[in-house]
Amino acid sequence: MNTALPLNILSIQSWVSYGHVGNAAAVFPLQRLGFEVWSINTVQFSNHTGYGAWTGQVYPPEVVAEIVDGIAQRGVLPSCNAVLSGYMGSEGTVSAVIDAVRRVRAANPAALYCCDPVMGDVGRGVFVRPELPAQIAALAVPEADLLTPNQFELELLTGQTVQTLEQALGAAHTLRGRMRAAGPRVVLITSLLRGDAPAGGIETLAVCDEGAWLCRTPLIPLDPPRNGTGDAIAALFFGHYLKSGQVGDALSLSMSALHALLTLTHAAGSREIQLVVAQNEYERPTHIFEAQRVEG
Repeated sequence: MNTALPLNILSIQSWVSYGHVGNAAAVFPLQRLGFEVWSINTVQFSNHTGYGAWTGQVYPPEVVAEIVDGIAQRGVLPSCNAVLSGYMGSEGTVSAVIDAVRRVRAANPAALYCCDPVMGDVGRGVFVRPELPAQIAALAVPEADLLTPNQFELELLTGQTVQTLEQALGAAHTLRGRMRAAGPRVVLITSLLRGDAPAGGIETLAVCDEGAWLCRTPLIPLDPPRNGTGDAIAALFFGHYLKSGQVGDALSLSMSALHALLTLTHAAGSREIQLVVAQNEYERPTHIFEAQRVEG
C-alpha cells in the first residue's frame, strides 16, 4: 500500500454542471492520475456555451480571492505543488489568478504554474472579452512555467503566422522568451494543423530547454469539435509532467490518453466528451503514440 501523500494542485477554471469543460474536464483526470485538486470555479454554468444557451453566473474576481484566503487560513499553501488556470472570463479574474499564483509561490517557491490561455480557436476566432488577450499576455505569460495554447492562441500571443513546423517552433521559442525565467518554460501547442504535415492527422508540439517533441495522432471526425478537449489535454499533460519531469514522455502519454477519450466519444456519438468512460486511459493508455524529437 502506497502511503505517500499525493501532490496538490490548485485549479482555477470555469465549471459546468452538465458536460465537461474547465474544471469539469480537468479535475477528474488529475484525480485519476493521483493528484489532490483544490478547485476554484470562475463561473458556474448549466452547460458549456457551445450549445448557444445556458444558465448560471460568472463569479466576480473577489470570490476567487476570498476562496484563496480561506485555503490559506488552513495553513496548507506550503503544500500546494502547482497551479493550473484555464478560462478566466474577465480582466479582474486574470489579476486574481496571478495573485493566487504569487501567494502559492511565496509559500512554496518550488510550485509550478501552468496557464492554459483560453482565448479563441480556428473558426470561432476570439471568444473572450476583447481586453482578455492583452491581459493574459501582460500578466499570466510572464508568470507561467508551462503554457498550453492551441495554434490560434499561439498566433494571437506572438503575432506570428504558424503554417509550418519551423514556424511553430519559432513562435514557441518567442513565447518561451516571455515566460518566467526561473521556470522550465514549457510550451505545449495543441491542435496543430500545418501545411507541411501528412494528411489525416493532428499534432501537438511541446517545446522546452531540452528540445522539442511532436506527437501525431489520427484525426477523429468529430463535427462539431467537442468542447473541453483543450482543458483535458492541459490537465493531462501538466499531470504527467509533474509526475515525471519529462516533456517528451508527458506529451506521448497525454496525447495517447486524449486520443482514446475522443475515440470513445466518437463511438458513443456524444456531444460531450466521455470523460468517465475513458478514465482507465489516463495513467496507462491502451495504445501509445510516441513523441518524436524534432529539435535539440
